[in-house]
Amino acid sequence: MNSQRRSGPAPANRWLKPTLASCTMLVLLAGPARAQDAAALHARFDALQDKLAHNAYGRPLVLQSTQTSDRLEGEVYARVDQPYAAVRKGLEGTQNWCGILILHLNVKMCHALPAGLDMALGRKYDQPVDDAYKLHFDYKPVADGADYLKTELTSGDGPLGTRDYRIAVEAAPLDAAHTMLHMSYAYGFGFTAKVAMNAYLSTAGADKVGFSVASQDGDGKPTYVGGVRGLVERNTMRYYLAIDDYVAAPAPAQLEQRLSSWFDATERYPRQLHELEKPEYLAMKREEAKR
Repeated sequence: MNSQRRSGPAPANRWLKPTLASCTMLVLLAGPARAQDAAALHARFDALQDKLAHNAYGRPLVLQSTQTSDRLEGEVYARVDQPYAAVRKGLEGTQNWCGILILHLNVKMCHALPAGLDMALGRKYDQPVDDAYKLHFDYKPVADGADYLKTELTSGDGPLGTRDYRIAVEAAPLDAAHTMLHMSYAYGFGFTAKVAMNAYLSTAGADKVGFSVASQDGDGKPTYVGGVRGLVERNTMRYYLAIDDYVAAPAPAQLEQRLSSWFDATERYPRQLHELEKPEYLAMKREEAKR
């Protein structure tokens, strides 16, 4: 999140490519399903090593999105500059996930339950929680081991006709000081949601873009995807930055640090993510975190 924690991408051959011995150890130490998933994550990072080491994000990160007739998904592959044990601890339990999600501009309230989260989603600006949309996420720890973690949050219904929300995170140790992480954010939509999204994208969201490069203009500068793909990419990046921020500062007393770091991280991509000024964000989130 800041210059003290970010030293730039390490050489790709040092932290991306797993050895045969390490993959073998994964198979020996974990159960069959978890070993297979961990090995698949290692293989995916190996395939993405060039993009992780050379990109426009200024960090080892790959973001991509897909759109079908009724579903949107964004996903991030990234190196987290924290040991796997710290990432694993930060991603365990609903209380921690509330600490992660409340950093997002649209999350107005999060209440942790034993097996899920009660949340309120609203505008990017200060909004009474009673005016926000309420929804419930089920929390499912799919795998939680010394070499591989996978967690899912799912919700059947969302605002404005959206449905089948899913936030999934998997992680595995990369080396003693770093963790490989894959995070995806997806939801389905029907006719009502299409109408609402089209109305937003033709008015307040008309000039907003995502991160994927669609083409180049006459000067050779990149032009980015817009529309609903741009929308899902922006939110995917915000959720990823919240995860990265939280695992570095998970203690309740570190709330101010998390808020400041998350905002500063989003401001590295102002074309996509700037919405309000830092004092306004901090004041809003201090109140919302109390909820």
